[in-house]
Amino acid sequence: MRDSSWHSVDGAARNLTPSLLTLLLVLFGQLPFALPGQMAVTPYFVLMAVYYWGLHRSDLLPATVVFLIGLLQDALEGEPFGVNAFVLVAVYWFVASQQRLFRGKHFVVVWWGFAIAALLAALARWILVSILLGMALAPWGLALEFLVTVALYPVLTVAFTLAHKTLPRSDLGEFLD
Repeated sequence: MRDSSWHSVDGAARNLTPSLLTLLLVLFGQLPFALPGQMAVTPYFVLMAVYYWGLHRSDLLPATVVFLIGLLQDALEGEPFGVNAFVLVAVYWFVASQQRLFRGKHFVVVWWGFAIAALLAALARWILVSILLGMALAPWGLALEFLVTVALYPVLTVAFTLAHKTLPRSDLGEFLD
């Protein structure tokens, strides 16, 4: 009996891994990262997680969790409430719907897809925040955030892939196995 209880707990923990890692990255993203001689810039870590898990294991990162994590990020960053939630859910739905397109493709193609998603997310955030605040924001900070985010995606993909290998198999025909 004790082994089956442990097996259930272990299975539940593994199934929560994508959601917990995404939540952890929201918190990690609150730390400012400064480039030498430049302003502090924080990569959009949560977008990396939403893109990766939406593409590889959307069954373990539901849209409702993505939405709630986006609201948490809005609250922590002081952005207008709902901006990150909207952007992250939009990216998640798009990526999850394109799993077949990326299946079996080289990492560079997946990374290119991420760069496009990150650019669209940055533009959407800039437009939405500008509209909601009633003034056009300077786009340079978001542009730098976009570049750093795209550059760091391969690094986080290594960590996500290691975590992915510990997850139970999916019936969705995931393409990383």
